[in-house]
Amino acid sequence: MKHWPSQLFPVIVLAMLAGLSFWLQSTVDRGETKNDGKLRHDPDAMADNFTVRRFDQSGQIKYRLTGPHFVHYPDDETSELTSPTLISYHPGSAPVTVTGDHAKVTAKGETVFLWDNVVLTRTGTPGRPEMVARMPELTAQPNLGIAFTGSPVEITQGQSRVTGIGAQIDNNNSTLVLQSHVRGQYIRPRAKP
Repeated sequence: MKHWPSQLFPVIVLAMLAGLSFWLQSTVDRGETKNDGKLRHDPDAMADNFTVRRFDQSGQIKYRLTGPHFVHYPDDETSELTSPTLISYHPGSAPVTVTGDHAKVTAKGETVFLWDNVVLTRTGTPGRPEMVARMPELTAQPNLGIAFTGSPVEITQGQSRVTGIGAQIDNNNSTLVLQSHVRGQYIRPRAKP
């Protein structure tokens, strides 16, 4: 006559060992993380006094981005800049310079988010004085030559002053369109003798 308990004991021990092995493997796999920074928002590159230039297909410069310091993050492929200066060039029109206290640049440099003390300056020409627009934040797409904001904007050109909320800026057509609550005072420049 066979004793079932004595034959069942090795099967129970093997089942327990298999379950323990499975549990141990899953615990080890769960705790295994890569320390390459891809899952954390840790910087992988930093630079001081940097300059980035983008050229069009004919070799003409489209824009230049400079600043005293930038940090690159590999998890979302963004860069954060302090005191950036973005200068956009378009043939036949004056350069447009945008500065701010901070900026964030997307992965391929397609979008630049600027905030805190943003100032947009269109260089003056012999027939038109310099234009300065101040706002708290601005989103620029320098490859497309456009920028926009939903925040309050104050524009001065010569002695003229205009305020509004929200703006669409098109460097290709040299236009700046205020979206709402527009108020202003236009003072015609004096004719030169």
